[in-house]
Formats: sequence, structure tokens, C-alpha cells
Amino acid sequence: MFFVLVVAFVVSPVFAQAYRVPRTPWGDPDLQGIWPSTEFASVPLERPAQFGTRNLLNDDEMVARALRERNRREGVERDGAGGPTGSPGHWVEWGSTQRQASLLVDPPDGRMPAMTAASAARASKQPEGTSGKGPLNSPLDFTMWERCISRGVLGSTLPVLYGSGIDITQGPGVVAIRYEMIHEHRVIPLGPRPLLSSAIQQYMGDARGHWNGDILVVETRNFNGRTGPAVGGGGVPNTPGMVLTERFRRVSGDTIQYDATVRDPGTWVAPWTVSFPLRLTPEYGMHEYACHEGNYSLRNALSAARAAER
Repeated sequence: MFFVLVVAFVVSPVFAQAYRVPRTPWGDPDLQGIWPSTEFASVPLERPAQFGTRNLLNDDEMVARALRERNRREGVERDGAGGPTGSPGHWVEWGSTQRQASLLVDPPDGRMPAMTAASAARASKQPEGTSGKGPLNSPLDFTMWERCISRGVLGSTLPVLYGSGIDITQGPGVVAIRYEMIHEHRVIPLGPRPLLSSAIQQYMGDARGHWNGDILVVETRNFNGRTGPAVGGGGVPNTPGMVLTERFRRVSGDTIQYDATVRDPGTWVAPWTVSFPLRLTPEYGMHEYACHEGNYSLRNALSAARAAER
């Protein structure tokens, strides 16, 4: 049986240096457009231990990954999306086979740093929703994603198996980012502007941006600590003291290299960084994510829990 192996294109330093970033009419680097992260949906956040500090698959490993992805698409491997407990297969935007072994690039082994003792205790109290084994007695037992409230900044940016559209719009002194899943958007002022009071905490935090040459640097604080910065807003919840630093660097006509560093000494003993490209896809459809209006899953899961008890 034959299958197509799609290999990610990596911009070499020579081409990256030669590329001239287009400008907006007011002179800022132009990042506008729709940049879905779907292409990297099959790349894990953490690197499998056997790769060590190597974050690129060799040819044999690429073939093996492509085969696993094909089996998942065709239902041969019945775990996660397309499986009996995952989202229906026709919902899934599978992306393409990538050579990158993990989204995490620092620490060098691509693994999350150790958690602090306090964060481990906090993680044990985090609702797991329908993916866990705990009781489902009220909406508070579900995750923020399942409740259609928020996935946080990094959770909204990391690729998942559908709804990973990212729409960037610019104006003089401001950058706006709209995320397809749930209803999130950010309006990021550029330049020196006072931060909100630390008493004002938000799911998406309080962001300030500036240009470092052609790179948009966004630093976000004042998170409310109700989501985690992992895929879909899951994982151990961060503390309100977390600082998220994102960098958007356009390296070609159709590619932005996205890097994000999480610093939260109340949760992890060291910072960690993810890095992956976003591809310009003008034809991508940013669909309405009417999550609350159609969110029957909470009612159904709660009623099923009561039926199981009976």
C-alpha cells in the first residue's frame, strides 16, 4: 500500500536573511493574514524520550510517523480523534507529516521542566472533565475548554486537530489576533503603555507589544491562573505571576516563525519555550465557533453520570 509522505519545508538561514519583510502603509512589518497552526497538529508538545536533544526526525522516523498518522486517519489506530472516545474523524484537520519531533525546543531535551511542589498539588485539583476519571457533578468539574470559556493564550495558539485558525490584523500602534476556536481575541497595544493593575487578572492576560527590528515581541502578564499553557489550555494551571513572551518573525512570504517562552517560577523550576512555523493560508475558512449555543456536551455528560449512578 502506498501513501504520500509530506515533508515540512524549513527556511534556511541564507533565504531567511535575504527575505525582506513587507511593510504596512504606516511602516510596520506586515504580519496580516490568516495563519492556521493546523500543519503541526500531529507534532507532540513534548519530545519522546528516545530522541534526546535531537529535534529532527531522520528519514526512517519520518516514514514511521507518516504511517502512524495514516493509520489514525483511516481508523486503524483507534485512540484519540477519530476513535471511540475522540471527536468524529470528519471534524479533524490532520495537518501534514512534519520532521520536527516536538513543539518544545527548550529545555534542549524537549521535555517540560520539573514542577514545583506547590504546582503539583495545584495540578491534582485541576478539573479533568470528560478526559478524567473523577465525578461529574456540576459544570465546575469540566475544563475551561469544555465549558467554552477559554483556552488561554498559548492554548489558543498551539495546534489541535480542528479549529486552529489564527487571524492577525494590524493598525497603527496596535495588533489584533483572533483565534478560531471558542471566541478568543486579543487587542495588543504597541509601545510603552502602562500595564493594568495586578489586581485585574484575565484569561488572556494583559499584553503589550513592541517591534525588535522585524520581530513582533509580545509580553503578557496578569493571567488569572484558571487555564494551563499547554495544548487546549490543559496541563497544570499557571500562577497569576506567569509571564508569557511571544515572538512573531516573518521569514518568508508564507511563513511566520512563532516562538513563545513561559516563565512561571511558581509552577516550573525553569522557563520553557515552544517554536513552530505558522503558514499563510488565505483560503482558510475562519468558521464561527458557536460553542455556548451548541454546547450540549455538559448536559449530556452530567445526565449520563446520573444514569450511571442509578
